[in-house]
Amino acid sequence: MPPRVTSDLLLVGSLPADSTETAFRAGAEHFADLVFALPDGETGPRAAWVGYERERLARPNPDVVVVEETASPTGIPRHAYETPVFSVREGVEALRWETWPRIDDAIASYAVFRDLREQGVISAHLRFQIGLPFPASAMNAFKADFAHDYPIAERGYEDLVARELVRLTEAIAPEDLAIQWDCAYETQDIEGVLAWTSDGAWERFAGPVARLTRLIPEEVLVGYHLCYGTFPEWPMYEARDYGVLVRMANHAVAESGRRVDWLHMAGPRYLRSEEDGFFAPLADLEVGDTRVFLGIVLPLDGIAGLRRRAATASRYLDDFGVAMYCGFGRQPGQDGEQTMREHRDTVHALLREREGR
Repeated sequence: MPPRVTSDLLLVGSLPADSTETAFRAGAEHFADLVFALPDGETGPRAAWVGYERERLARPNPDVVVVEETASPTGIPRHAYETPVFSVREGVEALRWETWPRIDDAIASYAVFRDLREQGVISAHLRFQIGLPFPASAMNAFKADFAHDYPIAERGYEDLVARELVRLTEAIAPEDLAIQWDCAYETQDIEGVLAWTSDGAWERFAGPVARLTRLIPEEVLVGYHLCYGTFPEWPMYEARDYGVLVRMANHAVAESGRRVDWLHMAGPRYLRSEEDGFFAPLADLEVGDTRVFLGIVLPLDGIAGLRRRAATASRYLDDFGVAMYCGFGRQPGQDGEQTMREHRDTVHALLREREGR
């Protein structure tokens, strides 16, 4: 079967916008000719990414205990050491959540998306994109006794995801939908740099790949965002090379139990733009027709840096799209519109050079 995603750009998720409608309008204006789907910008409380699951899902559960509260004097964590620490209440063997607030938000955002499409603001070919955090990312606050608590939290979360995927795809037409699994703590866990985790990092990624992705209807486009996080800066951990992400990507495509339409793989810091050793593992990708987007657009160095990173990557991977290294809702520059315009112009400049214009 021919690939279903062939676009040149992926919008990872978060955008520098103050509302869902603003994000959709800006996305449609700046990127409609470059992307296959539009995210709602992950505005408001979701701007903290999995801080949203921590505060709206885990904390309110009566069987979750707060062991350490937020350490920031502002009450808003500024980095990983200031985030609260949770534990499963003693004697509890299973956690259950009835609903997932992120799905409520997605359904509400889709209503805005559909209205704007009916008005002609959003092109008919664009899908509605939602990012869903993978279990180890969503449940990363269970640090007090990770070996005991995380498996309980993961089982409860996966049960919730399975039920809520049904609700999501009943509310949103599958042929209108693109779901991205967001994995940042998973990559760092596999790299061995999270002090609070225990043995079994690979299975914490591989298990959900096999169990969860096959639950998504085939009509829905599915992708994986493989990243090293931006809390509080990019990257939270600088990888030696693309090796871990390539291994994760190959496994995701082989073991998801259904088609994987795209992969996003975050790139290096700008000074490693021409480092062959970083990019060389891309030659080991075995993902068939799955569209690969390399997260090599950095606001720091614009087209000059993107040109170098794209040239280096091209030695090891024949065809790929590009993206920001992660979502960029927390990096607004002078203003969000300027940030998005610069993102668009940088990508257009690369495409013109590729086409020899």
